[in-house]
Amino acid sequence: MLIRRARVLGSEHTDVRWRGDLIVESGTGLRPLPGEDDLDARGGWLLPGLHDHHIHLRALAVRADSVSLSPDRVAGRAQLIAELRRLDAELPAGRWIRGIDYHDSVAGALDRRLLDHALPTRPIRVQHRSGALWTLNSAACAAVGLDGCTATGVEREPDGRPTGRLWRLDSWLGARVPPLSPDLAQVSAHAARHGITGFTEATPELTQADVAALAAAVSEGRIAQRLHCMAPPAITDPRVARFTLGPTKILLDDQALPTLDAFTDTIRAAHAAHRPVAVHCVTRVQLILTLAALAAAGIAPGDRIEHGAIIPDTVLEHLRDSALTVVTQPHFPIERAAQYAREVPRDDRADLWRLGSLRRAGVAIAAGTDAPFGDPDPWRVVAAATTRRAGESISLPEALALFLGRAERPARPRTLRPGARADLTLLSAAPEDLARDPAAAADLVAATVVAGRPVHLGADR
Repeated sequence: MLIRRARVLGSEHTDVRWRGDLIVESGTGLRPLPGEDDLDARGGWLLPGLHDHHIHLRALAVRADSVSLSPDRVAGRAQLIAELRRLDAELPAGRWIRGIDYHDSVAGALDRRLLDHALPTRPIRVQHRSGALWTLNSAACAAVGLDGCTATGVEREPDGRPTGRLWRLDSWLGARVPPLSPDLAQVSAHAARHGITGFTEATPELTQADVAALAAAVSEGRIAQRLHCMAPPAITDPRVARFTLGPTKILLDDQALPTLDAFTDTIRAAHAAHRPVAVHCVTRVQLILTLAALAAAGIAPGDRIEHGAIIPDTVLEHLRDSALTVVTQPHFPIERAAQYAREVPRDDRADLWRLGSLRRAGVAIAAGTDAPFGDPDPWRVVAAATTRRAGESISLPEALALFLGRAERPARPRTLRPGARADLTLLSAAPEDLARDPAAAADLVAATVVAGRPVHLGADR
């Protein structure tokens, strides 16, 4: 296939040709070969395909079977109770209610008592917006046998009775609630319409069965993009085209931090299995502990910091010299502005969700949407990166580069030169048009190509 008359990112050429899944020629004035499909870009911007470097695909897919209880939709305890009772009246008997996006600003810290007051008999589970916490009512606690659970992460009253709050127990809970049927094909199609050609699945503690199911979705075409999947060191590679195993995800919680020695051993074990690590760091103490453990264990190619929500000035030089990549979410300060204004101490705000200051310091950076905990539209993330507060905003090309890195090296840019993979995103707008409103590109994706195969073509193509 041939794309002609494009504005090719990083090149003076206007035309790109590929065979199979590799680009074989780039130039200007290339002519279609006999039998070759060609697409006239009409001056549109041609990019390496966008890669979302941090996403949770299954959680995003099951949003269709969930109700949002976010502060934007629900205000106060009375409205929360009314919303749950409305759902109870609409759903068949016995169906679980699955709430998502909850934040304490709605009605305070949830526990089983508050949910019981709303609905004492129908099982309810509500996920906090952070993704770290599920809260169950008593009917749900009984259904999953929570009283007999001894897993770390079950919050309890002083008398030992569970509060209904489960910290970092997604896998445990998922094995005990009615199964959902996530529509991964719908998620993939939506992403293709936005120019996404690859994902890095960042859900922690995936089992071999979880990984096999995701690989099968790729093999069967329900996921049209490439998929780089974080997983524990013992997980074996299913060996499926367009599917690769990524780093080992490590979660940290301030309430239960490991010792430095134990954390160092965890990192060494991943490295010994030839796997880099991706460490979830959203507080200052998590980042400092991670940097200390990585220094002790030794840094491997591909090691990365997820989020980096709080990064003090004092570690910028260390991050640069260690060649760690920070995979960040530039849209969070905009999406969660009201929350951060209430909850983040003023002294910490200069260190919150750094972007421009990381780039100026020479720190390797990339971006992911963190959907469903953030907006899944990468162009909104790009727009947010260009409109951050003074000192933290970056240019449009720099913001685009956050999504143009390699799956295994997110800050290492891909190109459209011969020999590169034929993963491409074609916009119907020129660069100067997009600069005025980067978020508008969500409606300007003319073609998305994965491994040489178009997975999305705009209506006029």
